[in-house]
Amino acid sequence: GNMSSRKGLNGACSVHEYTGSFVGQSAHFKMTSVCGHVMTLDFIGKYNSWDKVDPAELFSKAPTEKKEANPKLTMVKFLQVEGRGCDCIVLWLDCDKEGENICFEVLDAVLPVMNKPRSTERTIYRAKFSSITDTDICNAMNHLGEPNRNEALSVDARQELDLRIGCAFTRFQTKYFQGKYGNLDSSLISFGPCQTPTLGFCVERHDKIQSFKPETYWVLQAKVNPEKESSLTLDWDRVRVFDREIAQMFLNITKVAKEAKVESVSKKEKVKQRPLALNTVEMLRVASAALGMGPQHAMQIAERLYTQGYISYPRTETTHYPENFDLKGCLRQQANNPYWAETVKALLSEGINRPRKGHDAGDHPPITPMRAATEAELGGDGWRLYEYITRHFIATVSADCKYLQTTISFSIGPERFTCIGKVVTSPGFTEIMPWHSIPLEESLPHCEKGDLFPIGEIKLLEKQTSPPDYLTEAELITLMEKHGIGTDASIPVHINNICQRNYVTVESGRRLKPTNLGIVLVHGYYKIDAELVLPTIRSAVEKQLNLIALGKANYHQVLEHTLDIFKRKFHYFVDSIAGMDELMEVSFSPLAATGKPLSRCGKCHRFMKYIQAKPSRLHCSHCDDTYSLPQNGTIKLYKELRCPLDDFELVLWSSGSRGKSYPLCPYCYNHPPFRDMKKGMGCNECTHPTCQHSLSMLGIGQCVECENGVLVLDSTSGPKWKMACNKCNVIVHFFENAHKVRVSPETCDLCDAALVDVDFNKAKSPLPGDETQHSGCIFCDPVFQDLVELKHAAMRHPMHRGGQGKRQGRGRGKGRRPGGRLNPKKPKDKMAALAAYFV
Repeated sequence: GNMSSRKGLNGACSVHEYTGSFVGQSAHFKMTSVCGHVMTLDFIGKYNSWDKVDPAELFSKAPTEKKEANPKLTMVKFLQVEGRGCDCIVLWLDCDKEGENICFEVLDAVLPVMNKPRSTERTIYRAKFSSITDTDICNAMNHLGEPNRNEALSVDARQELDLRIGCAFTRFQTKYFQGKYGNLDSSLISFGPCQTPTLGFCVERHDKIQSFKPETYWVLQAKVNPEKESSLTLDWDRVRVFDREIAQMFLNITKVAKEAKVESVSKKEKVKQRPLALNTVEMLRVASAALGMGPQHAMQIAERLYTQGYISYPRTETTHYPENFDLKGCLRQQANNPYWAETVKALLSEGINRPRKGHDAGDHPPITPMRAATEAELGGDGWRLYEYITRHFIATVSADCKYLQTTISFSIGPERFTCIGKVVTSPGFTEIMPWHSIPLEESLPHCEKGDLFPIGEIKLLEKQTSPPDYLTEAELITLMEKHGIGTDASIPVHINNICQRNYVTVESGRRLKPTNLGIVLVHGYYKIDAELVLPTIRSAVEKQLNLIALGKANYHQVLEHTLDIFKRKFHYFVDSIAGMDELMEVSFSPLAATGKPLSRCGKCHRFMKYIQAKPSRLHCSHCDDTYSLPQNGTIKLYKELRCPLDDFELVLWSSGSRGKSYPLCPYCYNHPPFRDMKKGMGCNECTHPTCQHSLSMLGIGQCVECENGVLVLDSTSGPKWKMACNKCNVIVHFFENAHKVRVSPETCDLCDAALVDVDFNKAKSPLPGDETQHSGCIFCDPVFQDLVELKHAAMRHPMHRGGQGKRQGRGRGKGRRPGGRLNPKKPKDKMAALAAYFV
């Protein structure tokens, strides 16, 4: 039939409309989507302040609220606009616990605006599906169920536990340690009920490596010559001995013999089993170990392959295919791919093997390729992951690999030696997964019991035991799964978090090596309360959460009980923090001993030290005060100018030559001097009426892109002059090579922006008639039109990447808010002042 498509009001989600039939009646359908969770859990306003709230209050006193997960997407408004006047809703969210939770977030948004149902009429339906294929979708539509409230509640419980426990511990230890040490090099010293045990596994392995003492051992190695040219190396049945003299004794005994006697020859057919069907954890393990992809990255690629219809749902714990799963249909899809066409065609003609019986977790079928693809279609990592998933699937329906193992047992004097050889009789699944194939070995000589072979050499090898290596991501994923830390969906997030926090670094071979900070934290937890870092307590919590999902445990009781345990642990942790502090003192330097002198303190007029390690800050060791600074940029002294309010020397923050920069007073930045200012504001947002660096003096007009920002002249930027928005990352370059640019007290009659006085050198003046001076509005004055260019700031931090280059756009100038000099008028529509210039 006909379908119309359009973009929704938030610009992110499309809406597709068509007519069809639903539960036997003609119906008009609207199909749209959301972007992940609609809502997120957070504390109400005042409890988000680190300075005003005791972290202990976060366990029970602090109320929480659901906020929009991404306010810019206005998802709730979008869903209400589209849902208004609808009679029924069919929920097609991912079929896992998170998906069920999102179902209820969507329902909370749309039910109030939908048509009210008649008393017994059913209006809410839930579709259950595992892949985006015609068969699966039609099947789901014909068997609609209901959303599962218990699964959604288990997600709510996990969110609230992680928020309350994580925030309380994180806030306390971050403030405590950053107030004492200067070189921790992590802007947040976070704690997480899953994240910390994950780090614990990495540090436990590090400790084993550190405490390992290598031991020397000896091995007896014998070589026999069955034929003139060939030699065969034999393995000693005792394997190794740790005493040099005993090893020498064995060597002397065997050296007497001139020949090795065959004691027995056994041949046995052995089987290497084909793999179990693929679940999330195994996919992440292989992606890290064999494809070199981090778990987070691999999961993002798998999700993309799923939404494009190439593979089935990538979050599953199941390794068992249901009886009615169309294995042949999936296999036929792959019959024309040049990489495995022959294998697939052979399987289809000879008949496939039923996959091995695996674990059925009752969620989704194993990860399966749903349609054919080429390297050109998917490109790079997408193709590599898809290729592995496909090869794995073909292997699960292939035959096992069979081989013949020959074991020959020799005696040299009284000592026994063995030699083993393998010959493949049927390669089975190893044809499609060649990395699992039996390595080719030299064939063993044909011999029988009683045969004698001349001895080539017998020698003693001296070796040393070696320490274990650092954990690989694949090994860490295995440990997390074994101990029940996180879910298949959250494991990649926890591993990514410990890397982001600078607790571990990823070394070659994707091995995770703990940093000093990670090691000290874990040792500190062990010293104070080992359960904070051991997997046992989190594992027990995960079991409780699963019971909520199954409807066997009460949501409120589980929440209350778990928070009570962690609240007690928190108070004990706070009382015993000195134990961790002793460890910190050994590894890190106190604030007073770090950093280099930069600017003067307004209280004692001595130099304060600038600490560059994350989070960068200024510390006055005389007053014992620490002042936080804006992050992800450079800080330098600003012409030795002082703040008129507190006499602190100003510093200049800059995000680089292509970014923005502004001066700030360290004291005002941390203790806002006026009511309309918040913590973390620089001079470009300061409402001081007469200070030459303030917004009142340097503000020009309202930002052309964001609602609340003001474009402020960067008086340090000459000769490449610019003004930058004090809220977003918009930059306007203007008047290049001008000698002087000043903000005039006059304002524009048209748009209320401040006028700008510009002086050029005679030789470089672009002004008409060789004039060197001009005063006008940068938005409305035709003389300035070609001298102004809008850009996005190049930020250092990946969070702030904006576009570069000239932007065509519309906007308006608007007066500066503060200082009473200008009354902020209602902004004119975006066409008004800038239309002439930008369009």
